[in-house]
Amino acid sequence: MSSFEEILLRTEERMEKAVGHLREEFASVRSGKASPELVANIPVEAYDSSMRLRDLAAITAPDAHLLLVQPWDPTVVDAIRKAIEEARIGINPIVDGKLIRLPVPPLSEERRHEMIRVVRRMAEEARVALRGARRHGLEEAKAFQKESDVSEDDLARTEKDVQKLTDRFIGEVDRLLQAKEAELLKV
Repeated sequence: MSSFEEILLRTEERMEKAVGHLREEFASVRSGKASPELVANIPVEAYDSSMRLRDLAAITAPDAHLLLVQPWDPTVVDAIRKAIEEARIGINPIVDGKLIRLPVPPLSEERRHEMIRVVRRMAEEARVALRGARRHGLEEAKAFQKESDVSEDDLARTEKDVQKLTDRFIGEVDRLLQAKEAELLKV
């Protein structure tokens, strides 16, 4: 494999990571329907350290407006409740013995538009990351071309391929954003 191909692979990997991160961020944005990702990454102080909620409990969504958190160790129920309250996600936990119920209220119109602004900002951050990966890939290609006496044509071909990758991933960001906006606007 030539080094230009390796540069393309590394660039594509960086771009995939940026889009993957955006998917994770979008999953954590509340859209009016219950999703375990809304609370999965909330930090919980338990066992003398900070752990993510998903590492301490099973999180399920039995219906569109309810999340159930079932801690594996009943002694951390209170710590989980406290962490959810402190996360300020607009959900009030209800402790029911060893189980925590999280009723997910529907979003107001104002809150929906606020969330759309948030996801648009997230999408723009992903586009910036993609452009950074493109810049990094182009710099690597130019450095390789100077070091190894490959032709200008090979460099130009690689630059076109990097741009095609960038366009493809920006299109993916736009599709994800469009889908998330539609989900947020759906009542």
